[in-house]
Amino acid sequence: QRHLVESGGGSVQAGGSLRLSCGPTWSLYCMAWFRQAPGKEREWVAFIETDFTRNYTASVKGRFFISQDSAKNIFFLDMNNLKPEDTAQYYCAADANGGSTYGCEWDVWGQGTQVIVSS
Repeated sequence: QRHLVESGGGSVQAGGSLRLSCGPTWSLYCMAWFRQAPGKEREWVAFIETDFTRNYTASVKGRFFISQDSAKNIFFLDMNNLKPEDTAQYYCAADANGGSTYGCEWDVWGQGTQVIVSS
């Protein structure tokens, strides 16, 4: 049974940066980051599609970057110019089957890592 483990969360001041890591991966695509702020629904943040396209939710575009190290079977979320509204529990997710012609299914999840951004 596949599993994922995140690391890299923490507390930073607004304007700072953090890098989140997640692994081990088993595919070159269909990996994602989600987040859930207190009292809010979980939302997707960034993901890599089956055609290797990187997608970002509007609020993080230009500040966050999703990437992977295929040699180490890890993927990352680099978060720059962090804002207090980025405060949330961050989760990585992946497709257990590595994706298909129909796209990605987010059916394997990590346990989450906390990111706190203070003003």
